[in-house]
Amino acid sequence: MTIILGQRSLSRLEGVHPDLVRVVKKAAAVSDLDFTVLEGLRTTDRQVQLVRQGASRTMNSRHLTGHAVDLAPMIDGKVSWDWPLYHRLAKIVKAAAANEKVPLVWGGDWRAFKDGPHWELPWKFYPKEK
Repeated sequence: MTIILGQRSLSRLEGVHPDLVRVVKKAAAVSDLDFTVLEGLRTTDRQVQLVRQGASRTMNSRHLTGHAVDLAPMIDGKVSWDWPLYHRLAKIVKAAAANEKVPLVWGGDWRAFKDGPHWELPWKFYPKEK
């Protein structure tokens, strides 16, 4: 099954680093799990809001430079917050990243603040500039 990214997901990839866009599109092309792009490039005002809400812990987010995306599995056309689905999606995205030879960090692998939807290009290979 090939997932077709909708116009909303594609528009949310605008301003995102091309390597990360390539990985997301590859994941969609090989995925058997429907998913959506929740967020890509983020404004400073949006980041401030998310920190205030506790949804983010940093003002140094990779979203601010287009080096991160949030992806969520979709079940029956609706975003699912069911944690096992994020593990399933992670396998798909990690395989797509390996296939595209793009290093990638998943927020679900973090120890302190698990963030299932979050994917980012590592600082080591992708400094702040695009």
